[in-house]
Amino acid sequence: MDHREALFGGGNRKPLPGRQVQPGRPGGYSPVPPRPSRDDPRQPQYDNSRYYDSPPPNTGRDAYRQEPPPPGYPNSGAHAAQAPGGQITLHVEKNKDQDSNVCYVSEQDFPRRPGEYLYLLLGLQRGVVVTAQPAPDVPSGEIRMNKAQRTWCQVSERPTRPEDYFSAQIYDGPKSPLASVDIELEFASKPTSVVSPLDQDDLENVFLSRFHHQILAPGQQGMLSYSSYYFKYRVKAVQVLDPRMEKSGEPSSDPLQRGLVSNQESTKTLLNFFPVPPVKLKGSRKRPAANAILRPDFKFADMGIGGLDEEFSTIFRRAFASRVFPPGLVAEMGISHVKGILLYGPPGTGKTLIARQIGKMLNAREPKIINGPEILNKYVGASEENVRKMFADAEKEYKEVGEDSGLHIIIFDELDAVCKQRGSGAGGGTGVGDSIVNQLLTKLDGVEALNNILLIGMTNRKDLIDDALLRPGRLEVHMEISLPDEHGRLQILTIHTLKIRNAKRLSPDVDLNELARLTKNYSGAEIAGLIKAALSYAFTRHTKLGDVTGVMGDPEDVMLTRDDLMRALEDVKPAFGVSEEELESAAPYGIVHYSPHIESILSNGLSFVEQVRTPQNAPLFSVLVHGPRGAGKTALAAEIGLKSEFPFVKLVRPIDVGTNEGAKLEYLRRTFADAYKSPLSIIILDRVETIIDWNPIGPRFSNAVVQYLSSVLQTSPPKGRRLLIIATTSQRSMLDQHGALEFEREIAVPAVKDLRELHALLSATGKFDDPADVNAVIHELRSITGSENVGIGVKAIFSAVETALVRRDQPLATTLAAEISEIIATRNPGGL
Repeated sequence: MDHREALFGGGNRKPLPGRQVQPGRPGGYSPVPPRPSRDDPRQPQYDNSRYYDSPPPNTGRDAYRQEPPPPGYPNSGAHAAQAPGGQITLHVEKNKDQDSNVCYVSEQDFPRRPGEYLYLLLGLQRGVVVTAQPAPDVPSGEIRMNKAQRTWCQVSERPTRPEDYFSAQIYDGPKSPLASVDIELEFASKPTSVVSPLDQDDLENVFLSRFHHQILAPGQQGMLSYSSYYFKYRVKAVQVLDPRMEKSGEPSSDPLQRGLVSNQESTKTLLNFFPVPPVKLKGSRKRPAANAILRPDFKFADMGIGGLDEEFSTIFRRAFASRVFPPGLVAEMGISHVKGILLYGPPGTGKTLIARQIGKMLNAREPKIINGPEILNKYVGASEENVRKMFADAEKEYKEVGEDSGLHIIIFDELDAVCKQRGSGAGGGTGVGDSIVNQLLTKLDGVEALNNILLIGMTNRKDLIDDALLRPGRLEVHMEISLPDEHGRLQILTIHTLKIRNAKRLSPDVDLNELARLTKNYSGAEIAGLIKAALSYAFTRHTKLGDVTGVMGDPEDVMLTRDDLMRALEDVKPAFGVSEEELESAAPYGIVHYSPHIESILSNGLSFVEQVRTPQNAPLFSVLVHGPRGAGKTALAAEIGLKSEFPFVKLVRPIDVGTNEGAKLEYLRRTFADAYKSPLSIIILDRVETIIDWNPIGPRFSNAVVQYLSSVLQTSPPKGRRLLIIATTSQRSMLDQHGALEFEREIAVPAVKDLRELHALLSATGKFDDPADVNAVIHELRSITGSENVGIGVKAIFSAVETALVRRDQPLATTLAAEISEIIATRNPGGL
């Protein structure tokens, strides 16, 4: 009785896997057969030539050697039993070779065929396929795996249970090349020092050369040595190349979806590494970023923004062109991506719309939209914490995947509300405004700067933002979103009338080109308001009189006509346009051509306008219009502005600028800043001596205002902007004496010189029904003054005419002559 019977007693027992049962023998076991020789004709022969391919790569090692298993161990030294269908029962032994994806089997079980590969299908629960290599020192019935392979196959290294024995057969399934493999990479053991980022391209070459022609499947694990480190890899997904379709299928994470790694140029497998921290990879120099920055279906025409083609081209070139190229190439050239864009310009020009559409065109996460005042908090430190929260998600992802991180877009509206100049006292004297700026600077360009963020700031007041925030490395791309030109206005009108035209409710008499010409200096928001105002007129035509709740007629007849748009132009005026009412109020009596001097003054003024309009000439020109009080200087300057057809004409009067020096400076700065937003502008400084607070007693004037006006008279406007400055004064001698303000040209506006000019002026007023009345006035005035000279301005004469028309107690000629003679005596005593 053997030791089994002594312990358990006799009887039939199930044999261990791999043993043949012989009936009649105690215990039911067959004796261990002797190890057959290679030449033994009874040696099982396998026709597995059709299952082999070329050999596995030379790993630089000799045939694997390992101590033989203990005596008496199952299948020890014996040939493995062959199961039906060419299957062989195997068990796992430890393989000390951790840096190979190859399993080692016995040459007796699977004879070596030089120049060919061996793939085995293991009869485990998941039916895994491994790449094997016959070795002479591996006993029959064993398969040797390293730790990573055993973890993947979920088997133990020494058989202790019946489940530890499994069948194996030569794999006869498809062996299509792999188009791409997604691989998760992590350290086998935590490194003791900081590891520099690994070269992704070199790592890919090492992996392909080491695992060439080996089978990989999702879920498969293995070990890889690279750059003196051991890494554990796990296959996340594979993409199999279908040679019949000449294209690859969809990536799959199905463990049964397997294929061959190829290092050949025609079918080279693309490896996508997903590092697990603290593993970091350098960007590839050959392939674009894993997360494409632009959506593949993106088209500029679908953005719904008109008049900003050049701005979009500049933004793309400066901020996104570098993100399209492979990260490794960008890093090799020492280029860091643009992290900030500042959009500034007048209200309503489309800054917020651009930021929103940029977020849509990029293949990135949903943009974070931050309104400036929302950052502020009444608790100490809470405002700075809100800034840190803006970058929290980007920081977390950048630490995990580095340059493979997706782009995080932060849209910061009303940036000037919280990022004012440090030291200016913003934040109520608590310094919170300075702290917010400091926190934002460290996040954008600090020691641990992020390369996966894009901050888009928007403001109407670029001059209020801290200078440190505007330098390169932070908000380095400054894009002015200015008022659209005629072509841009046509695009905006086309966009806003698209649905109306598609619904066939735009009248044929509407010409969008004409409307684009008439909407000078209209912003995009104002053009949208114009269309709404025009539609309100169209709806009103179909509304019952006295009952706005009822519809008159068929609602399907609502049509937007040209007349609706023309009426809407009277309702909606541009904020940065020409205030015709203001300019016309400067000449309440109109322009009377009573003398050849008037025509000459207008001709000279319009020639200066054309000089500024011509691109080849200097972009800045200044003119001083001087003459006696009431000579019509302001009216003539306003007439020049109206006839110029410039999109921006601003009349600055003393009553507008305020009384204190600070208010005047702020008003003038804002006026010139608005002028710089328009391509062609005219600023009329009416009664400039009053604007600068000139007083003959002393004499004195506001030095700050004079210095500012002197600087703007000498400083050219920004690129692409042209400005004509017209100043009027009745104190030319003062300006000449102090030399404070210097103008390039001067235009003299004389008073009414003599009775002949006065006759022409009175005749042109239209106040006299009979020309004889004008002759009577001249005759009466000559008799009073005894002279042909007049020497007073047209404004005083028009005032005298209005007074004479009101008084009815005396004849008109007598009253008007008396009024004019009194004015002459008061203003020009020598005229009598």
